[in-house]
Amino acid sequence: MIESGKYQTLRIERSSEFGLYLADDEGNEVLLPNRYVTDELQVGSQIEIFVYHDSEDRLVATTEKPLATVGQVANLKVVDKTVFGAFLDWGLPKDLFVPTRNQLTRMDLNKSYPVYIYIDSVTGRVTGTARLNTFIKNEQIDLKVGDKVDFLVTTTISRGFRGVINNRYWGVIYENQLFKKISIGDRLEVYVSKITEDNRIDVTIQQQGFDEVKSASIKLLELLELGGGFLDLNDASQPEKIYVRTNMSKKVFKRSVGRLLKLGRIEQTENGIKLINKHSKQI
Repeated sequence: MIESGKYQTLRIERSSEFGLYLADDEGNEVLLPNRYVTDELQVGSQIEIFVYHDSEDRLVATTEKPLATVGQVANLKVVDKTVFGAFLDWGLPKDLFVPTRNQLTRMDLNKSYPVYIYIDSVTGRVTGTARLNTFIKNEQIDLKVGDKVDFLVTTTISRGFRGVINNRYWGVIYENQLFKKISIGDRLEVYVSKITEDNRIDVTIQQQGFDEVKSASIKLLELLELGGGFLDLNDASQPEKIYVRTNMSKKVFKRSVGRLLKLGRIEQTENGIKLINKHSKQI
């Protein structure tokens, strides 16, 4: 079945003056227009494409990659408006339509909004909605503390930010877990730090406990090797400088340095840390 709003691998069935016709195992076809056809594409071979409705409401294939697909949340910019809704740039020639009924407030031109992408049950077209609660729910959570997850910042709250985890759940990251400025629309790699009995999820920028220190120690060794065996950071360095250079809090940096000192992998100087045992595998 050829589905709109998704990547699919299809067989090149035949060529025409308009492009290549691609087919699935059931014989359903979709056109890949000439502007996407290259000399390497031959009848009988397989190709991964994205399918959506074009400006004439026909299913069409493209080798271009949208900023998000059906079932995902993305922060997209409004490029046009009508009385019926807004059109958002999602990386394809035909913009993503967000009907007025799907907007929390009237969307403004040139501003960006977090939207969920889905297939409208009436039209069958790929559609966007800013009413994320319709699709993002913390009902059955398939996560555990320590999991590395994707986090899209969607809202500011009193002590931090609310966002969407893995396009499925709501989560919160608190300001005291942040070491840099973030904004609505930012996408972060974070770790689950807490899941409450009522299914609230807290996330943090860094791993917790021993795994956090081990991971940070490995990163420090990589930075030392890239720097020719020296890194101009130590216990006296400012937290902001440490974060910019290593993406670590000062607390994690100091714990990692302490671990590497204990293992004899580095030595600390007035100006930074120095790699002294390049061949050891201990971490």
